[in-house]
Amino acid sequence: MAVALCAAAIVILTSGCAATASPQTRAEASPGAATTAAGQDDGNDRDRYGDPAGEESPAAPEEHPATALEGMTIAIDPGHNGGNAANPGQINTPVPDGRGGQKACNTTGTATNDGWPEHVFTWEMAQLLREELQQRGAEVVLSREDDEGVGPCVDERGRFAGDADADALLSLHANGSESASAQGFHVIVSDPPLNEAQGEPSEALARALALALEDAGRPINTAYGADGISRRPDLAGLNHAEVPAVILELGEMRNAEEAAFLRSEEGQEILALTIVGGLTEWAEATVAAGEG
Repeated sequence: MAVALCAAAIVILTSGCAATASPQTRAEASPGAATTAAGQDDGNDRDRYGDPAGEESPAAPEEHPATALEGMTIAIDPGHNGGNAANPGQINTPVPDGRGGQKACNTTGTATNDGWPEHVFTWEMAQLLREELQQRGAEVVLSREDDEGVGPCVDERGRFAGDADADALLSLHANGSESASAQGFHVIVSDPPLNEAQGEPSEALARALALALEDAGRPINTAYGADGISRRPDLAGLNHAEVPAVILELGEMRNAEEAAFLRSEEGQEILALTIVGGLTEWAEATVAAGEG
């Protein structure tokens, strides 16, 4: 199924990509740590990145055994778009925010101190995620077809996943706090929820992804929530979602160390595999609960 819109969204949906809070002290997370967070006692020693644990090296070419993701449809919204900056009239057009108000259609997103734009990062991450998810049997739909267009608007970015009958929506972003010392990821859900999918299903998705990122050694930006989850009413993309949906702010682009990680091939691969691992945990729990 081909789903192509055109615009930017997610925290980008006119929200968190540009700094909205001055990050405070972040939770300590040992780089590279893969310890299980408190409360997760299922004894599962699968690789948190979603790859085989390593004890068995199958002779047959089965790099990605069947997982709960097989047969699912995952909607990915790469925040912003490469043509947004050159088209201020279009991206500033008001659209419904999902709660009776209006928001700008989209934003340009943030950038690193040397000018590497968020829209490039989100597009590159979307390509990696699509490949990894497809290898695990999932269908993937994107909110935009390239990194050269304008939009789509934030309301469209929220609706397209439901139109595609997707099982989950991930809106990819990176934050742009003013402080160069701001560090860490956070995951955003719509709150208060406007429909059933925005409630516990989205919370469960957010918890699985936040835990996967923390277990992979990524620090939590505690300015947005001690558990790495921010609950907000003002993001139109999330407000319009009719499937479990989150915005992933995967790091701080104005922090030189994090910017280097986000920009590197290794860093992006780590993030992609970690997100797939979190999605797999979420999908397994969803299937076990009879919701999938």
